[in-house]
Amino acid sequence: MKSSDPLLEAWRKTLARKGDTSAIFDTNGAALRSFRQIEEEARTYETRLGAFDRGRVVAIQIGNHEDWPSILLACLRRGLVALPLEQSISEQERDLSMQVCGGSGLVASPAVALTPALSRGERWSLLPSGEDEDEGFDPKKPARALLYRLDNRMPPNWVANQPSLLKLTSGTTALPRAIRFRSEQLLADCENICRTMGISDADLNFGVIPISHSYGFSNLLTPLLARGVSMVLSRDRLPRAVLNDLAQTKATVFPGMPVFYQAFCELDERPHLPNLRLCISAAAPLTAATAKNFREEFNLPIHSFYGSSECGGICYDREGAASEDGFVGAPIDNVNISLIDAPAESSQIRVRSAAVGDGYFPEPDEQRLGRGIFIPDDLLARHSSGFTIVGRISDVINVAGKKVSPAEVEAQLLQFGGVREAVVFGRKSALRNEEVAACVVADANVRESELLTFCRNRLSAWQVPKQIFLLDQIPVNARGKTSRRELAARFAAR
Repeated sequence: MKSSDPLLEAWRKTLARKGDTSAIFDTNGAALRSFRQIEEEARTYETRLGAFDRGRVVAIQIGNHEDWPSILLACLRRGLVALPLEQSISEQERDLSMQVCGGSGLVASPAVALTPALSRGERWSLLPSGEDEDEGFDPKKPARALLYRLDNRMPPNWVANQPSLLKLTSGTTALPRAIRFRSEQLLADCENICRTMGISDADLNFGVIPISHSYGFSNLLTPLLARGVSMVLSRDRLPRAVLNDLAQTKATVFPGMPVFYQAFCELDERPHLPNLRLCISAAAPLTAATAKNFREEFNLPIHSFYGSSECGGICYDREGAASEDGFVGAPIDNVNISLIDAPAESSQIRVRSAAVGDGYFPEPDEQRLGRGIFIPDDLLARHSSGFTIVGRISDVINVAGKKVSPAEVEAQLLQFGGVREAVVFGRKSALRNEEVAACVVADANVRESELLTFCRNRLSAWQVPKQIFLLDQIPVNARGKTSRRELAARFAAR
């Protein structure tokens, strides 16, 4: 029987084709789930989720657990709205996210901390596990996720186009907000990515990026459901472990981040990776130096991938050239990009595709997202073979009314001998609104005073950093990204 949900229909075809084929592996190469076992678990979760009415929002906080595909399938069949949550977020962050999204259910791993009573008088109720007590305890079987319900939580009022999924993102105020997606859009993004990157059911994905993130959801979870692309699930993010597991599992596709590739090049006694054929880098800009080092050390190109939570994949470096920092290649299949401020050197872009989300929730912003169009904050420059990310519109620093582009200052710092990395950001200033500061990774003999003199000789006075911090490495957040806003808070002016 055909389903009216396109993602469920794609899964039905995958299940008929793949059946008892192994779908999910651990890092030792052992099969954790076949495609048929995913379906069996989905039916169990479907029964458990019967405690929720259609349209309710159910958060999923289980990390890279083998039940992820089953839980999503069960939510789709029950007409529930799935809300992926990062495993590492605090209780306060989770409660605020669920409050904003109207979440009334939570699927959580046993390790997730949960305070029974919330500050608004609401309480969590633990629902039945669905385990057959007669079967007894099997130590080899992973603990089934726990299911909780928030008593007295009012559901969202979906006037039209009830979503299948809510993706969390931080707004300009840093408060959480969500993006509404229907199954049609999730499937369109999966098809665009797999077609552009040449990923098929003959591949084995290595899943160390979180499934709860947009990148992991689109490159790991939906390809498994819609195209039958098996995956390895890893919970160990240490570079040495990831590299060894890549070799041991014989994975063919590695969706990674720049921080992994840089760390791989610094390791001694590296294993051979004869099966690995496709290395993808997303979540943060890839530097040309990292791409060059990795190609020399592993004889493999890194393919930059640029996307956004609001619309999925946008650009992809098909050749793996990475000839300059921030190069992201050309638009992926079925995605159209136009420069808003052409013929300016850098511009915001307008993204059109069938994968663009329906809008923000709970407060829409139709000027940025809606009707198949999304306008990211990133500033892009046209390259001979694609696009390069040169900054973000929100990164522009306002120094006493004069606008400073961090990318321009970074370009000058990187020309100083011995400087390997530079990130420029604006921090609050009582007299000038904002002032320029920078974090730099450089050789041991480089001094801050020398860098400041170098900048004064090459930049306008308002562009020169007030302070430069010499670090062993640039701090990144849990997603592997460098956040200028977080650097401004960490290195605030005293």
